[in-house]
Amino acid sequence: MRYLCWRMVHGLLVLVGVSVLSFVFAALAPGDFLSEMKLDPRISPATVAALRDRYGLDLPLPLKYAQWLRSVRRGELGFSFAYNSPVATLLWPRARNTLLLTVTATTLAWLIAVPLGAWSASHPGRWGDRLCAGVTTALLVVPELVLGLGLLLVAVRTGYFPVGGMMSARFADLGPWGKLKDLALHLFLPASALILLNLPILVRHVRASLIEVLAAPFIQAARARGVPHRRLLFRDALRAAANPLISLVGLSIAALLSGSLVVEALMSWPGIGPLLLGAIAARDLHVLVGTVLCSTLFLLVGNLLADALLYLADPRLRVDQA
Repeated sequence: MRYLCWRMVHGLLVLVGVSVLSFVFAALAPGDFLSEMKLDPRISPATVAALRDRYGLDLPLPLKYAQWLRSVRRGELGFSFAYNSPVATLLWPRARNTLLLTVTATTLAWLIAVPLGAWSASHPGRWGDRLCAGVTTALLVVPELVLGLGLLLVAVRTGYFPVGGMMSARFADLGPWGKLKDLALHLFLPASALILLNLPILVRHVRASLIEVLAAPFIQAARARGVPHRRLLFRDALRAAANPLISLVGLSIAALLSGSLVVEALMSWPGIGPLLLGAIAARDLHVLVGTVLCSTLFLLVGNLLADALLYLADPRLRVDQA
C-alpha cells in the first residue's frame, strides 16, 4: 500500500504544479476577459475599471492564485467571467460527459485490441498479420481532424447517425429504452473516432508483447505437451504479457483524453473540450484552469488505476514495498 500512497501523493503534487503553471501561462498571454470591452464605445472606461476591480483582474498573480485556492476550498473552483457563475457548476456536467465518452471508447478499444493483437501475434508474417499491420499503419497517419470529418461525412450521407450533440430534441419524451438508444446513437460517432485513433497503438503493443512471450521456452514446452493453442494464447501467454499491457492503460487514457478534446469540439459533444476552447477564446481564466485540472485529474486517476492493477498483478512490487 505504500507504493499506491506514494503515487497518490505524487498525483496531488502534479495537480498543484499544473494549477500554478496554468496561472503563470495565462498571465503571460496578452489581454484578458475585459480587453475587448475597451474597444466598445458604448462601454465607458469607468465601467471597465469597475469590472476589473470586481473580478480582481488587476491583482498580482500570487493574490489571484490565493483567491482561487480559497474558492477551491469552498468547492467553486473559481468564478467564470463569461458565464457569470462558479466554475464547478459548469465543469462537472461537462466532465461527466467526457468521462462517459472516454470510458466507453477505452473499454471498447481494449476489447477489440486484445483479441486482434493476439490473433496477429499467433500468425506472424501471414496475410492476416500483414493486413492488420497495413490497416493500423494507415490509421496511425490519419490526423484526428481528418478522421472526425470523414465520420461526419459518412453520417451525413447515410443519415443513420446524428451528426452532433448528446441527445435529440425529443429526448425528454422518450422512455428508458428510447433514451438509452438515443444516447447510444449520439455516442457512436465520437466513440468510433476515439477508438480508431487509439486502436493501432494498442494492437501493435499487444502483438509485440505476445510475440515475445510466445517465443519463451515455457510456452514452447507447453505447446510440446499438447496444450491447446487458444488456451495457450489467452491464458498462459496473455497472463505473462500482462505487465507491459497494464502499464499501457495509463498511456491509452492519456491519448484518448488528448484526442477527445478535438473530437468533442468537432462533433459538438458537450464535454470539457468545447468548454476549454471557449475559455481560451474568451480568456476566461478560472474556466481554463478548471478544465486543464479536470483533464489532468482524469489522467492521474487512469495512471493510478493502472498502477493498482500492476501492483495486484506483479508480486515483485508487493515484495519490494514490504
